[in-house]
Order: sequence, then C-alpha cells, then structure tokens
Amino acid sequence: MAGSAVCMVHCLALPLLLAAVPAVAAIIVIPESFHLWVLLLAVPLAAIALLGGRARHAALWPLCVGGAGLGLLMTGAFALSEGGVERAVTVTGGILVALAHAANLRLRHDCAGANSVTRISR
Repeated sequence: MAGSAVCMVHCLALPLLLAAVPAVAAIIVIPESFHLWVLLLAVPLAAIALLGGRARHAALWPLCVGGAGLGLLMTGAFALSEGGVERAVTVTGGILVALAHAANLRLRHDCAGANSVTRISR
C-alpha cells in the first residue's frame, strides 16, 4: 500500500513539477554544462538497467530502442547546435529511452509472473 501511495503522489506531482520547470528556469540560471553532466550520468545508468532487463527477459528490442534513444540524446547534446532540430532529436531520444524502460519493466514483470507459475506447477 505504501508503494501505491508513493506512486500516486509521484504521478500527481510530476506533471505539476514539469509544468513549473519553465517558470523556475526563468528564475534560476542553469548552465548548459548541467545537461552534459546529467547525460554522462544517465547513459551508463540507463545502459546498466537495459542490459539487466535483457539478461532477465531475453528480449532484444527494448535494448535496441533504448540504445537508439541514448544515441539520439548524445547526438542532440554533442553534435547539434541548439535549436529546433536539437530539441526534437533530444525529446525523441528521451521518449525512446522512457519507452524502453517501460517495456523492460513490463517484460521483467511478465517473466517474474511466468517463473512463479512454473514454480507453483512443479
């Protein structure tokens, strides 16, 4: 129940927080290097999570989608100048990484459910 409550608070608060980001950005100046540091932290963590999911459920497509997303994020950060194209590439990369993580989570839960059914039937 506590996990559900935390999830509910997260789901309700995150859209409000995201809506407030532009207003906060007008008050607090965040250097461009911040995005690069976050990316350098996120890429290895996402890679570990995606590889862990692959090892657990053996489906390759979430790893490929996540890898493409990480590639787009890095392209947006390192190869493109700031503007509409960079923004579109970065947002698309973030969406692909999020979809890959959601797919990984779903496949891992499906695997766990299948394993518990197999254990019970033995």
